[in-house]
Amino acid sequence: MPSNFLNEAQADWLKTVNEFMDNEITVEYVRKCDQEREYPYEAYEKIARQGWLGILIPEEEGGSGGDIFDYSLMAEGLGKFGFDFACSVLVPTFTAMNIIKFGTAEQKAKYVKPFIDGRIRFSVSISEPDAGSDASNTKTHARRDENGDWIVNGSKLWCSGAAARDTVIAMLVRTDNDDKHGGLSVLLIPNDTPGLDIRKLPTLSRHATGTTEIFLDDVRVPAENLLGEVGQGWKIITDHLELERCAVAAAYTGNAQEAVNAANRYAQQRIQFGKPIYEFQVLKHMLAENQTRVDAARLLCYRAARMKAEGLPAARETSMAKLYGSETLKQCALDGMQILGGYANLPEADMERYLRESVQSTIGGGTSQIQRTIIAKSMRLNVGA
Repeated sequence: MPSNFLNEAQADWLKTVNEFMDNEITVEYVRKCDQEREYPYEAYEKIARQGWLGILIPEEEGGSGGDIFDYSLMAEGLGKFGFDFACSVLVPTFTAMNIIKFGTAEQKAKYVKPFIDGRIRFSVSISEPDAGSDASNTKTHARRDENGDWIVNGSKLWCSGAAARDTVIAMLVRTDNDDKHGGLSVLLIPNDTPGLDIRKLPTLSRHATGTTEIFLDDVRVPAENLLGEVGQGWKIITDHLELERCAVAAAYTGNAQEAVNAANRYAQQRIQFGKPIYEFQVLKHMLAENQTRVDAARLLCYRAARMKAEGLPAARETSMAKLYGSETLKQCALDGMQILGGYANLPEADMERYLRESVQSTIGGGTSQIQRTIIAKSMRLNVGA
């Protein structure tokens, strides 16, 4: 990335995260977690020891007081060897920030420092079998009993990281059947709560962090575990979407850059017909196009993150960054498979993992189609009758 797009401190920060990934985490570790479908506990603890889990959390709450641009640069570095790994760090932060913004003093005292220290994780549970892009169709129901506690019944789907130990799930539930959006609330539910059945799914991607289905049978949740107010669930869940889309777009871009780098290295080392295959114009142009895509995706990320850091409205820009970042990762990984040829199919080449994760990137966090709808909505003109 041309240095003039980042100041010295920002460039040093991105370099620090990239070097941390190279030397402390390593691509071999990320690959092992994927192959064995193991949550990256060891790496998560290393990141916690760096203090990076608290980068967005205000200093008065024990964090670093960074902004979304700082966070996005971290996401770009953490995504280097695959979004699945970055997901283990990014997803918990979304709920941590919801607690900072909507939580009570007691909830902040209970959850924020243990999160920064790496002693607990968070997961977000929104989707259901009949509520994906239409999250307001949530049916998992919570009612109050005579003691004021919540009794929750229903099922949730595609909940990333919910099966990891010491995880608290921020779950969107229905508390009023007569109000589609205003009848939703968020409960903080520890994943070892009785009546909670969490099953890790054998998905194409997200092997390490894991994505789950959750069944709730008369799950009792204390009244004090309500996040925000009753009926505020839609606002809470949608409030963090722009942060989420900035972060995931940056992680996609970091992984797309590594996919291009890996393909470029192979093309310049692989000899066929007496010369490196890089010398064939068709491959040079493929690599050039993909590097151009990555640079464009990165600039869209930086624009969206800068606007959010400055407190500007950025729904359109974050959707553009998420859309283009995910589609760029998919194209770069697909072309990387073609350039590496048969070797690309082996796990140690990593490209097949990048491709698998790229397919999920255009779905999770709001599909590419949803992002296009948001962008198109912002383009609607009031042209009169």
